Amino acid sequence: VLRSLYSGVSGLRNHQTRLDVIGNNIANVNTIGFKSSRATFKDLFSQTLRAATSAHGDRGGSNPIQVGLGVTLASIDTDHGDGSIQYTGKATDLAIEGSGFFILRDGNTLMYTRAGNFDLDEEGYLVVPGSGLRVQGLDLASGVDGKLTDIRISEGTSHNPEPTGRVDFANNLNVEAANGTKITTPFEIYDSLGRLHTIEITFTKATGANEWDWSVGGGIATGTGSLTFNTDGQILDPNTGTISCTFPDGLAINQNIDLDFSAVTGAAGETSLSVAYRDGAPQGSLKSYSIDGTGKVIGEFSNGMIRDIGQVAMARFANPSGLMKVGNTAFVESNNSGLKQIGQAGTAGFGSIASSSLEMSNVDLSLEFTEMIVTQRGLQANSRIITTSDEVLQEVVNLKR
Repeated sequence: VLRSLYSGVSGLRNHQTRLDVIGNNIANVNTIGFKSSRATFKDLFSQTLRAATSAHGDRGGSNPIQVGLGVTLASIDTDHGDGSIQYTGKATDLAIEGSGFFILRDGNTLMYTRAGNFDLDEEGYLVVPGSGLRVQGLDLASGVDGKLTDIRISEGTSHNPEPTGRVDFANNLNVEAANGTKITTPFEIYDSLGRLHTIEITFTKATGANEWDWSVGGGIATGTGSLTFNTDGQILDPNTGTISCTFPDGLAINQNIDLDFSAVTGAAGETSLSVAYRDGAPQGSLKSYSIDGTGKVIGEFSNGMIRDIGQVAMARFANPSGLMKVGNTAFVESNNSGLKQIGQAGTAGFGSIASSSLEMSNVDLSLEFTEMIVTQRGLQANSRIITTSDEVLQEVVNLKR
C-alpha cells in the first residue's frame, strides 16, 4: 500500500511540474522570440521481488518480478523551431529566419536571444529597450573575423571627405573631325578636405587615322596622353591615364587621379564626350540607415555616400536545446550547449535577418490545450491512487477493532 501511495505522490508532483511548463508556454504565447518547452517523464526505479533465473535441465528460466515505485521528470526540452515573422515597419526590429541567435552583452557575460525588438539609446547604441543590454556586432575594422563590438547608429554621425581618385569618361569622339579639332570637357574633383575643384581636359584630333591626344594643364592639374581607336571605333589599349593635382595651399600635393576612357568610342557622328563616373565626396552626416538580410547596417549620408556602418553578429550552437534560459527571453551557454560559433547572417549554418520584423512565439495553443487536458487527467488518476491507498490503509487500521 505504501508503495502505491508514494507512486501516486510522485505522479502528482511530476504532473504538476508538467502543468507548470504548459502554463508558462501559454502565458508566453505573445512573447516575442519565446521558445516553448515540454516536460517528459521516466519511471523512477523498480523494487525487485524476485530476480530472473536461467533455464536449467528440463526446467525453463523465469522472468524477474519487479514493482515500479513511481515516476520522475526525464527532461524539460526547449523547442527551438521558428516562430512566425510579423512585419512591424520599425527599422531596428529584427527577426531571424532560420537558425542562430542575436548576441547581447551584460558586462563580461554574453547572452543570446531570438527576440529582436531593439532600439537606440541616447548615445545611439543598439540595445534591448527593457534592459539596456547592447546588441553585439562584428568588428568591420578587423575584417569580420569574429571579434565583437557594440553597434552604434547615431544619426548625424559625420562621414569624412574622400578625395577623388578616379574619373570615368564615356560616349563618342567624332572620327570625321578635322585634324587639330579641339574638344574641351570640364569635370569636377574633390580634394582631401572635401573642397570641389573644376578641371578641364582637352582632346585634340591627331594626324593618325583615328587618334586623339588629351591634355590637362594650366591649372591645379597636369597630365597628357593619347587615345587610339580601331576600324570599329573601339578604343585600343592603353585606355587609361593619370593626372596629378597640386593645390595652391599645399594641400594633398600630387593627388593622383586615374582617368578611364574604356567606354569612349571613336565612331562617326556627333561628339558627345561626358563624365560617366567620379568618386570622392565632401564632408557628410548620416541621414538614414537600413539593415539588410546579412545584418549589415547600411548608412546613407548627406553627401550621397552609402557606407556600411556596422554588422549585426550571429551566434550558433551545436546543441541549442542545451542553452539555459535566464529570463528576458535570453539564453546563456551551458556545459551541454557546445561552444558558440560567431558569424554573419546568410552564411552557412546561420539564418538570414528580416529587418523591420519580429519573430513571434512558437507556442502552439492547440497542442498546449491538448497537453493540458492530458496532464489534468494524469493528475486526477494519480489522486485516485492516493485516495484508494488511503482507504486500504484505513481498512488495515480498522482490523484492530
